[in-house]
Amino acid sequence: MRKRPLSILIFVFLVGLFVIGTTVRAADDANSGTWKMNPAKSKYNPGPAPKSTTTTIEADENRYKVDAHTVSADGTETHLSFDAKTDGKDYPLTGTPNADMISVKRVDAKTIETTWKKDGKTVMKTHGVVSSDGKTRTVTFNGTDSQGHKVHNVVVYEK
Repeated sequence: MRKRPLSILIFVFLVGLFVIGTTVRAADDANSGTWKMNPAKSKYNPGPAPKSTTTTIEADENRYKVDAHTVSADGTETHLSFDAKTDGKDYPLTGTPNADMISVKRVDAKTIETTWKKDGKTVMKTHGVVSSDGKTRTVTFNGTDSQGHKVHNVVVYEK
């Protein structure tokens, strides 16, 4: 049996620790997880509220990845997604007709703000906060929809 040099074993060990540490940090982030909209606690202006929205978030101190599946009041399904660093720079946003780019800013461990843009112009801002018990996430949307209507939605999600 051939012996492996100690340096290779140390390298493999350190890589393993890094991978485990990265996974644990993402899982420990208050924003990470699968969140389902609670329509009874949410307020949509203008309405109507969607039938359902399920949002899956993978987040750590530097990254915020979102996949959201929505069934609108009329049954139309949409899938919104983005993968952005929390550096305030613009990243591609797909699945919504009123925006093509998004920037993400981490305010603190439980608060994320986003700015949605269409053709370089800001169309929506969000402010999302996870509750102290980590079971509820409330996101306030302020801006305009794809038809140019003013939007002020307060959406409550639960794990």
